[in-house]
Amino acid sequence: MNATQSSQKAASRLQATFSRIAPRAALVPYLTAGEPSIKACPKLMHALVGAGADIIELGVPFSDPMADGPVIQRASQRAIERGVGLRQVFDMVKVFRQDDATTPVVLMGYANSVERLGQQQFIQLARQAGIDGLLVVDYPPEEISDFAQSLSEAGIAPIFLLAPTSSTARIKQVAQVARGYVYYVSLKGVTGAATLNVSDVKNKLQAIRQYVDIPVGVGFGIRDEQGAKQIAQFADAVVIGSKLIETLETAYQKACSEGATNSAADQAAIDAASDWLSRIRAALN
Repeated sequence: MNATQSSQKAASRLQATFSRIAPRAALVPYLTAGEPSIKACPKLMHALVGAGADIIELGVPFSDPMADGPVIQRASQRAIERGVGLRQVFDMVKVFRQDDATTPVVLMGYANSVERLGQQQFIQLARQAGIDGLLVVDYPPEEISDFAQSLSEAGIAPIFLLAPTSSTARIKQVAQVARGYVYYVSLKGVTGAATLNVSDVKNKLQAIRQYVDIPVGVGFGIRDEQGAKQIAQFADAVVIGSKLIETLETAYQKACSEGATNSAADQAAIDAASDWLSRIRAALN
């Protein structure tokens, strides 16, 4: 397969997934790359797909994750201590792709990671790994139009955030450059916050869809079956991360406290996370 064919295949995975599952909402679990360990992370990704994930959102560990709450901050710190950077993230996705050529994988992270590697080098390595989308929290759309265009040409969807405070002008701006889907932050705050006003989310999505003609996913603040089911009634995707990572973290620590080996603790964490996600999937179904 040449580079053009590879990029076309990557570009089609997100679109094909949303088309295949419509009209139901996609289930998009977020996990920090390197959890529960570098070796076990691809296995966790497969387990989440088996539990009902439609798209995997893989967080790139970063030392100052401004949009993330304490649960994901801890996960990032653990991954950094294991030596996980962007190149290691690409390697994990390559391992995942050996057995899964269809599930979209979207990277979520911060500009420092991409800039340190270099935008063009990032695109080359991401395409080779089988990445389908990139969401960089602190890349404002008005400043990276060239990079967004380069990503699109490589078959990698540039994904952008919108928030409760986003103006009509900002929504229009994001609509011009976003591909794959738009990620709506459901609340004013960091990941894992507990308050979620479903009515406010529904009204904002109606406003966004006046200008955005690609799927709109909702994340931040979704922690259980009820919240996921409510959001799925009007969102194209439900993104859920902090509670999943918290479940994984708790199971891993419990296994370690009971004297489990590292590999056994990894498996306990994977089992707990996939069991929890399967309940979310059942609720959405």
